[in-house]
Amino acid sequence: MENGNYLVVYLSILLALLSVATFFVVRQVLVTRRVETTLSDLQQKLSSTQGTALDYYEIGSILLDKKLYVQASVYLKQALKQLSEEEAENAVLIHNALGYAYFAQEQFDLAMREYKEALELRPDYVTALNNLANAYERKQMIPQALETYEKSLATEPDNETAKRRAASLRKRVA
Repeated sequence: MENGNYLVVYLSILLALLSVATFFVVRQVLVTRRVETTLSDLQQKLSSTQGTALDYYEIGSILLDKKLYVQASVYLKQALKQLSEEEAENAVLIHNALGYAYFAQEQFDLAMREYKEALELRPDYVTALNNLANAYERKQMIPQALETYEKSLATEPDNETAKRRAASLRKRVA
């Protein structure tokens, strides 16, 4: 009878693990399906009509997530062209996303230009500051990278990325 109890416990644990795994697989399938449906709908919309800046930004963001950087940059550039005066505050996000697309393609000069554009529009945008500093690092422009991380920390003192990278760069400079 003791072996029967172990068997029930073992099967219960196995069933619980399979249930958890099934939950996560089904959840991931639903998320992926939703993203693919959104992408398909946006592509159909943009092929038949002129989209808004938000439409182009959304499709660009999806393509960035899918690591399709060249295609994403095309849509993000189009988003910048479509921006209206009322949506001008969104230009910061688009410039940052476009900078990320260029950075991922190792086009660091273009990425830095886009990050700087974002920072001209909103100098306290910490994400763009971190991204610009990272681009400086990749270009081996260590003093500029350190200075940019310091600006990021001045804006957001609890920024873990900037703290860690600035400390690392200080060691390299010293």
